[in-house]
Amino acid sequence: MTEKIQKILSNLGYGSRRSIEKIIEKGNVFLNGKRAIVGQRVDKNNPGEIFIGNEKIIFKEHKKLEIIIYNKPIGEICTRNDPKKRLTVFDKLPFLNLSRWISIGRLDINTKGLLLFTNNGELANQLMHPRNKIEREYYIRVFGEININTINILKTGVKIKDGYVSFKSIELISKNKSKNKWFKGVLCEGKNREIRLIFRSIKCQVNKLIRIRYGNIFLPKNLKEGGWEKLNDKLLNDLCNLVK
Repeated sequence: MTEKIQKILSNLGYGSRRSIEKIIEKGNVFLNGKRAIVGQRVDKNNPGEIFIGNEKIIFKEHKKLEIIIYNKPIGEICTRNDPKKRLTVFDKLPFLNLSRWISIGRLDINTKGLLLFTNNGELANQLMHPRNKIEREYYIRVFGEININTINILKTGVKIKDGYVSFKSIELISKNKSKNKWFKGVLCEGKNREIRLIFRSIKCQVNKLIRIRYGNIFLPKNLKEGGWEKLNDKLLNDLCNLVK
């Protein structure tokens, strides 16, 4: 039985299929001494020698699916290696034997809250893909004038650099008269700095952003910033069922 090379590498924990396709396109993946191409099919039972750069891929028996929750602090970035030597979200994660943690979505350096990690690249790819419409929920503190009309605009859709986006739901949760107000908002995609750009389009500024939910997984109230915990079997299965 054959399978596309990017899917095999994704399932082994080397990244999402999309990120691996980019590595292949740059000519950094080799199959039996030759540069691989995107979509190239490989025999799952006898894959031959595969290298990513100078790293030889080790094929092992089927590994148990694992997913962890991480409470990201402000100031950490979501890349694995940073030339500026800043803290990354991978620095505090538990060790995985013969595998790697893959982040399910990202948060920018100034956003904190819930991040999910898995050792299965195919699952990560499915949970991030826009077609599956997985909900992401946030607490958002906004500076600026917002009324019923602007809330309706946020629900209808605004244009940012990557096209039109909208909140599935957005509600005011603070009743003070200050220009700094808290909202709870739900989106079904995860574009870079999306929420900040949405509010900038209506001349408001997001000055605090916390992700509290991804799909059916809520940020545990007792999980400290910089801490992680494994999903129990029920939550793990429920999350997987969102993408079948």
